[in-house]
Amino acid sequence: MPTPVPAPARHLTPRTLGGVAVLTAATLATAACGSADASGGSSSGSSGSSGGSSQASGRTVTVTHAKGTTEVPVQPRKVAVLDMGVLDSIRSIGAGDAVSAVTKQAMPTFLQDFSAGRYADLGPMKEPDLEKLATDKPDLIVVGARATAKYPELSKIAPTIDLTISSKGDFVTNAKAANTTLGRIFAKEKEVAAKHAQLDAAVTRARSKASNAGTGLILMTSGGKVSAFGPSSRFGLIHQVLGVKPTAAQISEDRHGQAASFEFVKAANPAHLFVVDRDAAIGESGKAAAQILDNPLVKATPAGANGRITYLDGQRWYVTGAGLDNLAAMVDEAAAGL
Repeated sequence: MPTPVPAPARHLTPRTLGGVAVLTAATLATAACGSADASGGSSSGSSGSSGGSSQASGRTVTVTHAKGTTEVPVQPRKVAVLDMGVLDSIRSIGAGDAVSAVTKQAMPTFLQDFSAGRYADLGPMKEPDLEKLATDKPDLIVVGARATAKYPELSKIAPTIDLTISSKGDFVTNAKAANTTLGRIFAKEKEVAAKHAQLDAAVTRARSKASNAGTGLILMTSGGKVSAFGPSSRFGLIHQVLGVKPTAAQISEDRHGQAASFEFVKAANPAHLFVVDRDAAIGESGKAAAQILDNPLVKATPAGANGRITYLDGQRWYVTGAGLDNLAAMVDEAAAGL
């Protein structure tokens, strides 16, 4: 099923994003996140859960995920999804008809079809409506980083897996493991493999551009403040996977980045700046990223002087993350700025 492809990243102008409700944590990508990689498994054993609705195939598969191993139905009829990247992936492989419940409060514009009335609205992703979820009687519940803290309660309602994507190591490899798990569950292994091939091609194209592009610095603006992000952060795939060289600036290894001043940006002296506007991504009012970075110290960097500031789509980078179609779009968007 088609997913709209974003226009190429723009330079020195803020991206106007569709309004989405407030999220208080980040992504693929995110606060309260788990650190374990999600991957398919074949060993027996399952976490505790109660039964959901009748299943489509009657078969089960045991998968490994961030919280352990769980036996889940193959080709489930009703799936509750509490992660936008997972939702993107399920739709990407043609299994969207199985989705029965979502959190509509944080829906990106390119996933708006899941805001329709046929889907139960579970409320905030970090505080889902457990009573409504139980009433929906799902066969399977899938969570990511934002809902990971609710795993114990959710797993009492139906088999639950946590596909939180770790930012440690190769982010794309970790995302592929999670999506391979979805392929096994929905009997869509071939579809997942085809999407992975497309993603690999996008990464190859991006790396060829990054090899001679010079250094890059990743920033996020929120509430008028600026944060910097390094290779191990939630946005670190720009360095880890695409091969953009980080600046010599010392940046915290925390996936959530660190506070950064304009003096810090000037001292880092990046050839490229990649910027995520959190306020725009989640529909909050405030200064746009381009206004915040309209500063003499930023303009004095090679990135500012040469028009190499790329404003990334926050709905993709901050809200959604590692979905199969979304991740390829992220790679292409970053590459367009090189």
